[in-house]
Order: sequence, then C-alpha cells, then structure tokens
Amino acid sequence: MILETIKNRRSVFPAQYNSQPVTKEEILTILESANWAPTHKRTEPWRFKVFHGVSQIGLGKFISETYKQTTENFSEFTYNKYMENPVKAACVIAICFQRDPKESLPEWEEIAATAMAVQNMWLTAHNMNIGAYWGSPGIVKYMDKFIQMEDGEQCLGFFYLGKYDGELPEGIRKSTIEEKTVWM
Repeated sequence: MILETIKNRRSVFPAQYNSQPVTKEEILTILESANWAPTHKRTEPWRFKVFHGVSQIGLGKFISETYKQTTENFSEFTYNKYMENPVKAACVIAICFQRDPKESLPEWEEIAATAMAVQNMWLTAHNMNIGAYWGSPGIVKYMDKFIQMEDGEQCLGFFYLGKYDGELPEGIRKSTIEEKTVWM
C-alpha cells in the first residue's frame, strides 16, 4: 500500500551512503517518476541537472568555494561538508523549475509542482532501496554561474542519492492528523 511507503520513507544523508553505485538506469527510473507529478495547466515546470561521476567533484568545488566567497560566518566544517557531500553521494541532481512565460500561474504553484515531482522521486528511490536527501543550501541561488540555465529557471536545491547499509529509523510525528484537521 502506498501509505506504508510514504510512512517508511526517510532522509538518508550522504554520510550514510556506501560505495555501491547508482546506475544510470536507476536514476532514469527515479526521474521518470518525477515526470508524473501533478502540475497545474500541465506546465511541467520541473527541470533536473544530473551530476553523476566526475562532474560531482566539480559540483563540490563550486558549492564549497561559493559558500566561502558569499558567507559572512565562514565555517571550515560547512566548507568541507559542501566539498565532500557531492562525492559521497552516488549521484546528485540539481532540482530546478522553469516558469512558462506564456502562463500566468503563480510562482508558488510551479514550486509546489516541482516539490511534488521530488516527492515522487523520493518515494521511488525508497522503493528501490536507494537513500535520498533534498538539501537547499543558500548557494543554490548562484547555480546559474556553474550550469547553464534557461531564462526564468531557478535552482531549488540538490537531491542526493546513494545506496546504504542497515535499517532506517522508525518515523514519528509530533501530533496526529486529527490534531491538525478541522472538519467544517
């Protein structure tokens, strides 16, 4: 049942990944699930830039150096994490969205559709026993300086993928859905 998949999905961070590769076919399956997310007026705003292999090293260098150049509170720990996480992952996907200039949809709807695409990816990766994590460091606003982006395209974060060993922790919620729901 899909509810069990939703309840069991977890963030799996790059530090938890093992050295097993995620294949191009696995990545394409995960991306295909994104393409079936709900989208208002069928704008399909999601766009993805896949870093798989050597390009992950360049991504790590860009993220860490951009962080170093733009932060007011530099941390060596954060710098190293930004440098290492893309390489610890088997794959990193830049999550972007592209606004259709012919449509007058609010930006939030396009971002929401892209987030739903990422949820599809996350659930698919979970079902494939591939760990995933969506990180949105502040430097994503500079991604157009590293990768070619179309007019109106923005980066929302990075989707890290990697295989992992062991069990994932049980999920918890602070309160029940009944406590968050008002029946009218």
